[in-house]
Amino acid sequence: MQFTDLNLIDPLQRALTREGYIAPTPIQMQAIPQLLRGKDLIGIAQTGTGKTAAFVLPILQRMHEKHKHVSPGFPRVLVLAPTRELAAQIGDSFAAYGHFLHFRHTVVFGGVSQVPQFKSITKGVDILVATPGRLLDLMDQGIVKLSAVEFFVLDEADRMLDMGFIKDVNRIVSMLPHKRQSLFFSATMSPQIGELARRLLKDPVQVEVTPQATTVERIEQRVFFVDNENKDALLVSLLQQDHLSCVLVFTRTKHRANKVAQMLNKNNVGADAIHGNKSQAHRTRVMDSFRSGELQVLVATDIAARGIDIEDISHVINYDLPNEPESYVHRIGRTARAGADGTAYSFCAADERNFLRSIEKLTRMEIEVMRHRYHSQRAQDAVGDEAKPAPRKPRPPRRPGHGTHKRQ
Repeated sequence: MQFTDLNLIDPLQRALTREGYIAPTPIQMQAIPQLLRGKDLIGIAQTGTGKTAAFVLPILQRMHEKHKHVSPGFPRVLVLAPTRELAAQIGDSFAAYGHFLHFRHTVVFGGVSQVPQFKSITKGVDILVATPGRLLDLMDQGIVKLSAVEFFVLDEADRMLDMGFIKDVNRIVSMLPHKRQSLFFSATMSPQIGELARRLLKDPVQVEVTPQATTVERIEQRVFFVDNENKDALLVSLLQQDHLSCVLVFTRTKHRANKVAQMLNKNNVGADAIHGNKSQAHRTRVMDSFRSGELQVLVATDIAARGIDIEDISHVINYDLPNEPESYVHRIGRTARAGADGTAYSFCAADERNFLRSIEKLTRMEIEVMRHRYHSQRAQDAVGDEAKPAPRKPRPPRRPGHGTHKRQ
């Protein structure tokens, strides 16, 4: 099947040709016809399956079919995304696919000045892509009103819940018109996600593509048993191999992400870190450098990396194994974009052995062990109490006036 078989209007077909797209992905084939009919939809799909185009294209076509004048502050389309990076990428998709339709769109998120966002909205926008917190700020100020929304998209609903946005989402939804077309996308479908979908959607169709296990099986996975004190040396030695050209490294904490990036730069490996404490300007600059190849390595925490959609990532390296096995699936999926293959390396110390067991149980596969110069037999053989994370050292009493650290 080709995009020309999906009854998309000529301006969209020209935009697709301009972007070099010919054949739709499975979720696009299934979702676009249903959405063109005006159906609500639940899409179970991970980033990298083409889900953004699956909702952007039919929304643009339906807007074109009943073109309306928009009043400033009254968007026709609202897309909610959990992270700044994902929101920006969705905005880019509306710009690319709507190139010949000339609808106005803007993206709003926290961490940057409201002024440019305010100016865009007050000029009048058809399409608003937003993170929940900044959208509520603008709504509370009377800058954005949702009474004219015809199309509502909740993207990565599972991550919305993980990040604690459920109350914000519920408040935003309560302000939407009852008569609307609603689209709901999630990588997983837990009971809580299912309940949220039932409240948001009316008689929805469900589309499910690329189950987690399929994505995981497509990725070449290896585990390196290594003591914590040797992880830096192992990472540097791996990155000296030519085929590790565009690498995403995951750490469990923001502090560790900074330290790893600094260590790599000292060893002549171009690297930088992104996480929640970095400014939006810094994150945008780092992402641009990573995309262009100026940086070989991007070091990230789980929340910061959600929404990264770069097709050329050759390897994902788990410097720290995640304590939630679902996060492992999300992490390694950064390297298998749109049907491509990928490679994922994981470092496992003795105190991470239980994390590895949980991951192998979830994915229903045993990860191949790689022998290397820093191999730790103690980590490989760790069982019982030895495999439990070491207890945290007690913190010294806080002095008055010292703030607390936010958790990642």
